[in-house]
Amino acid sequence: MKITVEIPVVAECAVTECSYNAGRACHAKAITIGDGVHPGCDTFLHMSPHARERQRRAGVGACKVTSCRFNDDLECGAEAIRVGRAAQEVACLTFVPRL
Repeated sequence: MKITVEIPVVAECAVTECSYNAGRACHAKAITIGDGVHPGCDTFLHMSPHARERQRRAGVGACKVTSCRFNDDLECGAEAIRVGRAAQEVACLTFVPRL
């Protein structure tokens, strides 16, 4: 059985040392953002390349950062996100704090 749902795509990932990164694109099935406070990419994996399915683009499966404007019931409501470095952390660069 396959489940098909619409989720925001990871439009770009600048963290080239992640095993899911190929050509500055994330090829995991889905990623998880945050630890509840920081918008880090919890799916980041520093290993040898693992992305065998290079046609697939990752989506955002869950977001645990409730302080983000795009977070709606632990799901991302942005059209797409970008992942990259924020200071020394691998993070969701689309994060916008709620007002």
